[in-house]
Amino acid sequence: PQGITLARIDGPTTEEVTMRESGECEITPSTDVKYPQGSVAALRSQWLLIGADPPRARACPASPLLGAALGVGRGSAAIPLPASQFLAPSSPEEPAVRSEGQPPPDPAPREPPEVYPYPEDSTWELVMGGVGTALLGGGVLILLLVRLQRQHAEQLEQRIQLLQQQREMLLPGRVSGDRVPAEPVEPGLSRGRASQLAQSSSPSTRPKDPGNGTVSADPAVPAEPDMIVVGKVSFNPKDVLGHGAGGTFVFRGQFDGRNVAVKRLLPECFRLVDREVQLLRESDEHPHVVRYFCTEKDKQFHYIAIELCSATLQEYVESPSFDRRSLDAVSVLRQTMSGLAHLHSLSIVHRDLKPCNILISLPNRHGQIRAVISDFGLCKKLQGGRQSFSLRSGIPGTEGWIAPEMLQEPPKENPTSAVDIFSAGCIFYYVVSGGQHPFGDSLRRQANILAGSSQLSCLQEEAHDKLVARELIAAMISPEPQRRPSAPRVLVHPFFWSQEKQLQFFQDVSDRVEKEPAEGPIVSALEAGGRAVVRTNWRMHISLPLQTDLRKFRTYKGGSVRDLLRAMRNKKHHYHELPAEVRAALGPVPEGFVQYFTSRFPRLLLHTHGALRRCAHERLFHPYYCPGPGGDNQ
Repeated sequence: PQGITLARIDGPTTEEVTMRESGECEITPSTDVKYPQGSVAALRSQWLLIGADPPRARACPASPLLGAALGVGRGSAAIPLPASQFLAPSSPEEPAVRSEGQPPPDPAPREPPEVYPYPEDSTWELVMGGVGTALLGGGVLILLLVRLQRQHAEQLEQRIQLLQQQREMLLPGRVSGDRVPAEPVEPGLSRGRASQLAQSSSPSTRPKDPGNGTVSADPAVPAEPDMIVVGKVSFNPKDVLGHGAGGTFVFRGQFDGRNVAVKRLLPECFRLVDREVQLLRESDEHPHVVRYFCTEKDKQFHYIAIELCSATLQEYVESPSFDRRSLDAVSVLRQTMSGLAHLHSLSIVHRDLKPCNILISLPNRHGQIRAVISDFGLCKKLQGGRQSFSLRSGIPGTEGWIAPEMLQEPPKENPTSAVDIFSAGCIFYYVVSGGQHPFGDSLRRQANILAGSSQLSCLQEEAHDKLVARELIAAMISPEPQRRPSAPRVLVHPFFWSQEKQLQFFQDVSDRVEKEPAEGPIVSALEAGGRAVVRTNWRMHISLPLQTDLRKFRTYKGGSVRDLLRAMRNKKHHYHELPAEVRAALGPVPEGFVQYFTSRFPRLLLHTHGALRRCAHERLFHPYYCPGPGGDNQ
């Protein structure tokens, strides 16, 4: 076309396609292709339209940026360009291509093509577009998640409704002896909530089958809606007190008009029922062992009725709202050990002592409550005078409360009743510490038991009560079973002594050693290590009025344990003859009097008790030591 510069284009020629006759557009190949300075338009960005019609050009951008540079906006129509701005002759010597009838080109010089500047705001548009896309995608994702959550909640609600409907169908008001309701599962219940277990005076008379003498499977007779009646036992299957291993459930129920706990056992546990019932019958005469009422059965379950209790030891320790005024911690532990000593006297090893298996009874008519040992499912009866049992049937007990000899591979020897003493020692520390365990948290507890790594951190204070408790608990949780005290020996430990008994012990010891020679074995044992007991000179640690009064009658050696005991004995005997200021300093007898000395000399009681152990066989000291074979070692 006239006046349009056509850039040279390199390329091959094809026979019978590339036309070279005169009168046609002839393009001479050349490598000298030049573009106007500053031009950003590439050849690939433009279309060359060659045809019979006069040439028209449409800018077709190769990219959005280039389109913006050429002034073509999004959605704008193609802009027709003059032919003079689209094609140019390849060189001044080469004539321009023109259509027929067009006048020759103007030889005047032409201005260089216009250069379109790159817009400055194109990058901002890209950033804003990306941010908008991200926000839009996030909103869509949130909507999808909300919708999925709603669907999940609706499905869960439908499941709960379906389970409730099934439960209502499985727990009708009328249940026969052939039909037993399915397991009621209530969230939040655990074996530890079996706080209402039990105790009774004596087994009831059970109906017998005249044919074989076994318990008859009487059909359950409905007493009231939702109640199941089996023989003399009735209970509400919805009133669950707790559940244990092997599908065992405990319900609140009735027996002969009194409130009881009904323990229901699955068929797989039938072989264990007879053993548990037999052990309950043997041991239920003791006030601190859970008592047994009766056993009933139907075609699917066994039911054991025991007396209803108010709480577990775990609730007693950990619940701030529990009323402990009628039962202090030392009394709870004494009663627990009394029940355990009764079991051991019957050659029964409990093997699963823990806070959840020690119950607090309901108040009696005097408002008194007591601790009782329950759950005899893992108990073992030692036959024929045997002192140990085998582990052929597995390791009984609960992790974290099992003695180390039960876990050793291979075991050095068969376990004995000392496994219960170990568990009781852990319970002692749990109570006196307010819920701590001597072997740490639940994750490391069993490993620490195997390693013998205990830590009685709450008993480290150098105080009389804490020293006494620490000595007893450390002996009970010893990794060596032979070093653990027996249950009767635990019961006579100074940990359980009242202040009146402590004062009487100090008097009896003083009277016993008063006539003993200083070089004799008893006095030597009493004075061995005495400087730490009397804190070098005990006279320097008592009040001035008492020091003055002591000097009136005799001379006391400040470094002697025997003389300190003698001073205590004399002031107690002549308490009412003492000056008023001395009585005020000592406090009332026995509580204030004993505390006056034990607070100043916290090791005095334990040291004296250990030194006089060689006299345990003497009648005078029977109340303070455990009699038996080798009594001086008990």
